[in-house]
Amino acid sequence: MALVTAWPPVLVLAAIVGGFGRGANGSAGPLGPLEQAWLAQSLRPEQRGVVFSINSAIGFGGMALGALLAGGIPALAGALGGTLAYRPLFLLSLAGSMGAWILIRGSPERVPVAGPAAPRPGADERQERGRENRLLARLVIANALNGLGIGMIGPLIAYWFALRFQQGPGSIGPALAASFVLAALGSALAGRLVRRHGLIRPVVVMRGLALGLLVAIPFMPALAPAALIYALRAGLNQGTAGVRIALVVGLTREGRRGLATTLQNVSLQIPRALGPLIAGFMLHQGLLKAPFVLAGLLQAGYLVLYVRFFGAYAAGGAE
Repeated sequence: MALVTAWPPVLVLAAIVGGFGRGANGSAGPLGPLEQAWLAQSLRPEQRGVVFSINSAIGFGGMALGALLAGGIPALAGALGGTLAYRPLFLLSLAGSMGAWILIRGSPERVPVAGPAAPRPGADERQERGRENRLLARLVIANALNGLGIGMIGPLIAYWFALRFQQGPGSIGPALAASFVLAALGSALAGRLVRRHGLIRPVVVMRGLALGLLVAIPFMPALAPAALIYALRAGLNQGTAGVRIALVVGLTREGRRGLATTLQNVSLQIPRALGPLIAGFMLHQGLLKAPFVLAGLLQAGYLVLYVRFFGAYAAGGAE
């Protein structure tokens, strides 16, 4: 739809239907819960942090390549003119999705055995389900803060760069590409740290450092330092995505793992959808720093809850 028309109502519909659950994270969008449950099928608990971090790093690598290609729009503007210069990007995205469809279609899947998994020794089914439900409720509460903070910045960051520094895709595309490259490197780093420090400490340290960088971005005087800090922040903040997913898939037994990853996705994406409304209003009022400060407070709250809700659980093992 986005390839063949520039009519706003159609573009809005395409963005809502095709873009739900997608963001600056290289994820599988609304299919993310299925991907995560599928990957977890063949992994031991101690392998998850590393493997999910590698998966995130690959996604960020693809995002970096896409951002670099988006930076080439000015070169197409002269040949195609106006908004037509953007059309080839949608064709490239379509080709990538078709390639992914072909790969997934030929991928093996182990069908889980019907019926609930056995509870832990010493616990009956009712106790086990209640324990899992309490962990999932905590996940939803913490993710609501995180999702709203992400929505304040992530979807509008390219627009913010353009508004704040009066720059176009030729400058903003490479800047975002750098952030995705560092996010991929951050994912690789988090995968190494989780072997030594578990699932909680890498998230606390990396995201804690990222919070300070987030608040510093709007105070930068030019695009170059702002983009550099944003890229460093992305490496630390988004680099923990795989570790956090590894925690989520261990919150329940295999039979309810799809539920856990679905709640992870929905509890992030619904609040994330509200973020651009709030941040967009602030930007419209000329408050260019306010979204970053508010996002920092929200993500600080998420970090506190993450430790409080899951610190003892993760220390006790992943299943």
